[in-house]
Amino acid sequence: MARTPGVFARSLEPEEAQRLVKITRSTRDRVRLRRSGIVLASVQGRSAREIAAMFASTEGYVREVIHAFNDSGFAALSPKWRGGRPA
Repeated sequence: MARTPGVFARSLEPEEAQRLVKITRSTRDRVRLRRSGIVLASVQGRSAREIAAMFASTEGYVREVIHAFNDSGFAALSPKWRGGRPA
């Protein structure tokens, strides 16, 4: 059985890596902290399974965060709050 290729965050410039570390150390928003930690762990070479175990999450959520970061950058780390009851 062939192993499927892993999902990893894109390579970061040194400034981007510093910004990511700063976010993980200083943010008070839990969602942003969790997402930035996931991306940081991915940059370090950890697999989606390992990251999911670290953050008590699912592999699907980890992959979703990594893909969103690769597509839209740091904007993907902020939560997209929507208010009110669904229609």
